[in-house]
Amino acid sequence: MQIGPYKLENNLILAPMAGVTDRPFRLLCREMGAGLAVSEMITSKKHLWGSKKTQLRLDHKGEGSPRSVQIAGTDPQQMAEAARFNIDNGAQIIDINMGCPAKKVCSVAAGSALLKDEALVSRILESVVAAVDAPVTLKIRTGWNQQNRNAVNIAKIAESSGIQALAIHGRTRECAFKGEAEYDTIAEVKSSIKIPVIVNGDIDSPEKAVMVLEQTNADAVMIGRAAQGRPWIFKEINYYLKHGKHLPVLQQNVKNCILLNHLEALYDFYGEEMGVRIARKHIAWYCREHANTEAFRKTVNQIETAKLQLRHVSEFIQTIERKTLAA
Repeated sequence: MQIGPYKLENNLILAPMAGVTDRPFRLLCREMGAGLAVSEMITSKKHLWGSKKTQLRLDHKGEGSPRSVQIAGTDPQQMAEAARFNIDNGAQIIDINMGCPAKKVCSVAAGSALLKDEALVSRILESVVAAVDAPVTLKIRTGWNQQNRNAVNIAKIAESSGIQALAIHGRTRECAFKGEAEYDTIAEVKSSIKIPVIVNGDIDSPEKAVMVLEQTNADAVMIGRAAQGRPWIFKEINYYLKHGKHLPVLQQNVKNCILLNHLEALYDFYGEEMGVRIARKHIAWYCREHANTEAFRKTVNQIETAKLQLRHVSEFIQTIERKTLAA
């Protein structure tokens, strides 16, 4: 998988997710086998660049190459400025968000709402590509509703504008994350353009990754929600693609170490108070593969200190390990 001058280690990419793909999670997923990890989106509104949230999103310390940063907005000139700003702050690839279905994004006509205005899409893409001497990629959906799937048109605009890779989520803006992703539209896009196409949506197992790659002929897969609480999915899919068989089951003690190291990284990155709050959702995601965790999660969500949070998680892990040994 090649994006501009950057040859990725494999064709597995961590999707940009607001509130999720911070530096600790990106580093973890890269360690677990993702060939590229795209950052949380950074607004094109200049007055917000000095905020604590944006400053944290600009932190790429320890990240290997290439570093991809997603930007969001609706004004071509502002988007160009945002691209230059992020390149100056360590980004090596600029990704443009035209795929987010969130109401707070679409209500200002950004994200996937932009798909309604193909002329504006063209102006934004051309402006950003001209602004930076770096690869620019684009993430979209298949259209804005079931009756208006215009991904092929958008893809052709993207290619002619100089976009160097296109990621497509197999749902429309109207679908949000409901129902099942469809891949026929992505296959049609792939047959219509020459730039690399990355398929996204409901890819949650090695078998699903193979099926979707074969169905769409896409160049890479992008994993989002399936990596939450399961960052080793990249390792599992990569092994399956290389060897045609499953990676030996990851031992519970290995998963436990991954969780504990992730929590420590969150505390270090955000500071104790914010780190503890952000860790709660990750703990909940890690718990999904275990039964009867409601009481534990309720307790953890009330804890305010890193020391106590780690202690409760460690005790929970010891209980899981005892059950695993007894099974």
